[in-house]
Amino acid sequence: MRNHQDDGHGHDGHGHDGQHGHGHGRGRWARIRHRVAHVVTPHSHQAADKVDSAMETSAEGMRTLWISLGVLALTAALQAAVVVVSGSVALLGDTVHNAADALTAVPLGVAFVLGRRAATRRFTYGYGRAEDLAGIVIVLTIAASAALAGWAAVDRLLDPRQVHQLPAVAAAAVVGFIGNEWVARYRIRTGRRIGSAALVADGLHARTDGLTSLAVLLGAGGAALGWRLADPVVGLFITAAIALVLKDAAREVFRRLMDAVEPALVDAAAAALLGVPGVVEVGELRMRWIGHRLRAEVAIVVDGDLSVRAAHEVAVEAEHALLHAVPRLTAALVHADPSATTGDPDPHAALAHHAHA
Repeated sequence: MRNHQDDGHGHDGHGHDGQHGHGHGRGRWARIRHRVAHVVTPHSHQAADKVDSAMETSAEGMRTLWISLGVLALTAALQAAVVVVSGSVALLGDTVHNAADALTAVPLGVAFVLGRRAATRRFTYGYGRAEDLAGIVIVLTIAASAALAGWAAVDRLLDPRQVHQLPAVAAAAVVGFIGNEWVARYRIRTGRRIGSAALVADGLHARTDGLTSLAVLLGAGGAALGWRLADPVVGLFITAAIALVLKDAAREVFRRLMDAVEPALVDAAAAALLGVPGVVEVGELRMRWIGHRLRAEVAIVVDGDLSVRAAHEVAVEAEHALLHAVPRLTAALVHADPSATTGDPDPHAALAHHAHA
């Protein structure tokens, strides 16, 4: 019945009651309710506005990435200078991790740039999935930093050496914590605002790096008390912390690659659809992330005696309700099925032989 695919909420060319000029047979209260909903949760119905919004969110993500990259690069450079004069492997592990975290801005930045490109006849959903590919690169980068930090710590356990310039090591650890915590807050705040799970995950990664910097501070304290193995032991703890981050990041990327969404979003979408006048039942409901934007596909059941135009109006209202109820949903495909009555043939009988076993 309805195939509105990424056409600026699927409303362009249809209109809706003044703004939506569709309104055949709609009641006055429905129009009032619609306008109130726009005041509470405003959004645009124009395709050009949708493109501009997507460009703005990508630009904001890019700005966040490059600013945080500069902060982390400066932090890592200061720590690296202290590593050279102190020989601390705990600080080396933290420095490597900070440098790796800074470099994760590169694949994410490429993904945001690609995500701005319009869909083509070959890439009909656009290039938003580039963020998932960037997530794979980030996971591999974290794994490499864990391996390097672990190797350095084990080597120092087998061949203990004196750590020099302990005050400088402690100061570098504090710098690492401050730099990473600032970047973490900045990335998480922006990621949540624009709906980028990859950017939020990268912010949480930076926060963990800040905690490992505090661990380096503990190692410096242990070495100051005369425990020669404090530095490599803390280095091993840092390796373990990186491994935990790796596990969480890999799980998040795997879920995105497998089109997982938060069950709460599906529940919110189903509840919104059931609240639309004319929707008798919600059938198959699917949602997927494409980059930092959501798409939905849903089959709704309507009264079988409705005209094509009336059923289409119900489908339009169903899509409209979804766009208000589900954050970051940019497009929905709504299919209207007639309600079943005794003696009526199956409306999908022609597709039965294509059904999966």
